[in-house]
Amino acid sequence: MNNSIYYHLFDSIINTYLIEKCGQSPTSSLLIGLVVSSFCQFFTPLSFPELLHLGLRVTKLGSSSVSYEVGVFKEGEDSPAAVGGYTHVFVESQSRRSTPMGQKLKNGLGALLAGEGEGTVKGKL
Repeated sequence: MNNSIYYHLFDSIINTYLIEKCGQSPTSSLLIGLVVSSFCQFFTPLSFPELLHLGLRVTKLGSSSVSYEVGVFKEGEDSPAAVGGYTHVFVESQSRRSTPMGQKLKNGLGALLAGEGEGTVKGKL
């Protein structure tokens, strides 16, 4: 699987969570997340058409930023084939100035905070 596909997977699970659980709308929210850093570590090669499972958690939650971590698992495997993620800084959509998150967004992300109960959401591809 090409390296860029992993970043597409990260973006998909993170943005799906933001839309479904945090009330964010890519086209109409006043607050948007800008990616300021990203990473990916590869442990085991994957290829099409393997079925993948993704796990998402938040590793750091600030007043206007959040860092995510995504595990990519081959179906039936307990160890991740890859781990990656990125950091969003939330900004006002027009001015692009860093802005504190609203309570709904912060609560939704807080539910995924590592060390707080389960702290993960899983997806299947």
